[in-house]
Amino acid sequence: MEKFSQFRDRGSGISPFMPSPAPTPSLLSTLSGPLIFLLRLPFFVLYTISYFLLLPLLPSPLRKLLLWGFFALTGTWWSDLQLDGVKRGSLSQQPPSRIPRGGTVIAANFTSPLDAVYLAAVWDCVFVQSFPGSRQVRKLSLWQAISLALSPRQLTGPGDNEKLTTIAQLLKEHPTRAIAVFPECATTNGKGILPLSPSLLTVPSSTQIFPLSLRYTPVDDTTPVPGGVKVWLSFLWKLLARPTHCIRIRIGEGLVNTVGASNGVSHGESSAVDVRGRQEGGDGELTAEEQRLLDKVAETLARLGRAKRVGLTVEDKKNFVKAWEKRRR
Repeated sequence: MEKFSQFRDRGSGISPFMPSPAPTPSLLSTLSGPLIFLLRLPFFVLYTISYFLLLPLLPSPLRKLLLWGFFALTGTWWSDLQLDGVKRGSLSQQPPSRIPRGGTVIAANFTSPLDAVYLAAVWDCVFVQSFPGSRQVRKLSLWQAISLALSPRQLTGPGDNEKLTTIAQLLKEHPTRAIAVFPECATTNGKGILPLSPSLLTVPSSTQIFPLSLRYTPVDDTTPVPGGVKVWLSFLWKLLARPTHCIRIRIGEGLVNTVGASNGVSHGESSAVDVRGRQEGGDGELTAEEQRLLDKVAETLARLGRAKRVGLTVEDKKNFVKAWEKRRR
């Protein structure tokens, strides 16, 4: 697609916003797909509505258990979980500090609505939306985190009257829960890692940041192009019409935000006034040490996901989506 060559990364040639082609269907899957879809659809809709209506009343263990019902209904399985640098078969021997848990931050790549469902099912996360160039975040409900992967809302900044916060503040408010961050700010097809938001720089030095990569089979389960009803229906069709989907999970070693002032106080422990002041001033240039932390998280995500870091930004994705929609009219 020569028209979209301008949205390829100059260094690697990767186009992270291009939808992945669907695998060639067999005759059996072509014939059985509509039947599987029609059988699953009423149960899926009823289960989804019931779950989100009851969500505020459910205790955390029950919320996590019921979320696995979504995976069962859609035939989605996490068949491959590995910790970076840990040999297969020895996961149970690892200390608790080696995996995400309450009071830590998960920095995940952003490719599909299934990202949020998996993270919530395993860790009952508090989700946030990051913004390019901003240390502040918007707190999301589980449904908002799921829908963000399909919504053009991922391409816009926060509203004037929107309540923003920092990851450090959310860690104080939810000390027993993990905070899930999608620092790329927008979805990709999983082939490239976009420049990360500086929102991770507010994480206190006492808190671990776990890079986490999620990859899917079939590869077109990713949703790099947001949109309206057609995009939602297309994803729902792929999710329900196929017999199975697989998730490959890779968890990196916990990183620590060592960026701090000379007195040892990290940005994550700064006052709300200080953070707000930096935001109103546009956050300014990152220091070399701050950039090294973001680079380390991005490099780990790229290595875990067998992807490449790219220089394309959310602004480039806005332009790609405009060109993509124009082409499809």
